Amino acid sequence: MPQTAIDYNQLAELALAGDELNDAQARAVLDTPDADLLPLLHAAYRVRRRTWGNRVQLHVLTNAKSGLCPEDCHYCSQSSVSTAPIEKYRLMTRDGLLDEARRAHDSKAFRYCIVISGRGPTDAEVGEISEAVRAIKSEFDMEICCSVGLLNGDQARRFAEAGVDRVNHNLNTSERHYEKICTTHTYADRIETLRHCREAGLSLCSGAIFGQGEETEDILQLARDFRRLGTESIPINFLIPIPGTPFAEGAADLNPRRCLKMLCLVRFLNPDREIRVAGGREVHLRSLQPLALYPANSIFVRGYLTEPGQEAPDAWGMIRDLGFEIESVSAEAPEVPGHADHGAAQPSGATVKV
Repeated sequence: MPQTAIDYNQLAELALAGDELNDAQARAVLDTPDADLLPLLHAAYRVRRRTWGNRVQLHVLTNAKSGLCPEDCHYCSQSSVSTAPIEKYRLMTRDGLLDEARRAHDSKAFRYCIVISGRGPTDAEVGEISEAVRAIKSEFDMEICCSVGLLNGDQARRFAEAGVDRVNHNLNTSERHYEKICTTHTYADRIETLRHCREAGLSLCSGAIFGQGEETEDILQLARDFRRLGTESIPINFLIPIPGTPFAEGAADLNPRRCLKMLCLVRFLNPDREIRVAGGREVHLRSLQPLALYPANSIFVRGYLTEPGQEAPDAWGMIRDLGFEIESVSAEAPEVPGHADHGAAQPSGATVKV
């Protein structure tokens, strides 16, 4: 039976009006024929452009504590069930984190992300990271995000008091699929950490890792959960099948076109949020990486914890070739014509030529 034609511009209009796509419309995005990929991307770009224009945020992360993790997350080279030959070390010093922040600033980073392995930080680690954040903030005009595992309310408040702008805590997959990727903590545990961070006044970053054996229903539910939670930032990762992890043979269902369709779906369902094409973009998008910036408005540069990534100068060139601009945190962003406030946190920053 021939597939019913999809009016992608109608989907864009729904998203721009603040309306949520129904299940049939959302599934149609994921099932878009490859021949219609460019019209789909154009429609997603219309939605992206209203809030973000042609601005792109660069993020740089530091693996501030590597390995030594008791959790069994099947995708992660640092987990207790991984045999990947990675470097393992305790929390970096304040000066080490300051040096890493300097390199992030030199890479034109809008946001510097401090990441540690483990179930959650000790109170001592919260103190050490907070001290480093204060030092970084005093020297560099960058936002700071921390990704430190499960947090209680007091720890979240201490990070907010130290000047942390945002906490990353990915949901990774849908609630129903979660026990197939991790058994040492639950989806509900992650939701609780996000709640503690929100109550502390921190901005939320929470995203997905696609390619872990999830079904279409899981993708749809997760994209809707981000909308329901109101997360300001949504990093979309594509599984990097790391040798030595339980998912070393995973991600067989991913290809560049499928990844782009997933990004478009997340944009339609979360029209004014920061959407970052994150880990695995180099592996799975390959030559189509630039097209990801039509639905997404931010990227990581210089790598992903234990895996390498695109270097900053190459990312600058990609952004320049698209006719887009790097966003800086150092000045107020120009107003985007036609911008409508649907209750989202508004972007800040200015563009810088590359």
